[in-house]
Amino acid sequence: MPRTYQDRALAFYTNKLGFEVHTDQPYGGGWSWIELTIPGAQTRLVLTQPSGDSEPSKPRLVLVADDVEATYEELKSKGVEFAQPPKQAPWGMNALFKDSEGNLLLLGTA
Repeated sequence: MPRTYQDRALAFYTNKLGFEVHTDQPYGGGWSWIELTIPGAQTRLVLTQPSGDSEPSKPRLVLVADDVEATYEELKSKGVEFAQPPKQAPWGMNALFKDSEGNLLLLGTA
């Protein structure tokens, strides 16, 4: 059943990253339209059906943190898998981690 993917992703983004459910409505074909919000922000993230042309080596989402190293430690303590620990780049500190479905995400400074 397709919803299994969305349920894993929903658990990851809410339980580990602290996002909140804004909308979770049936969408068709066993999928749901799930919108998540980031506490204190107007931004919404939609957990959608994966496409067949995904490229797992590129980050799918960039999250900005005031303190990348502290956020890294917090997320790591929650079991988040990091592909790259924090490192300094010319544009700022950054780290790479994976979500529940293996999508690569970048955690960086603004």
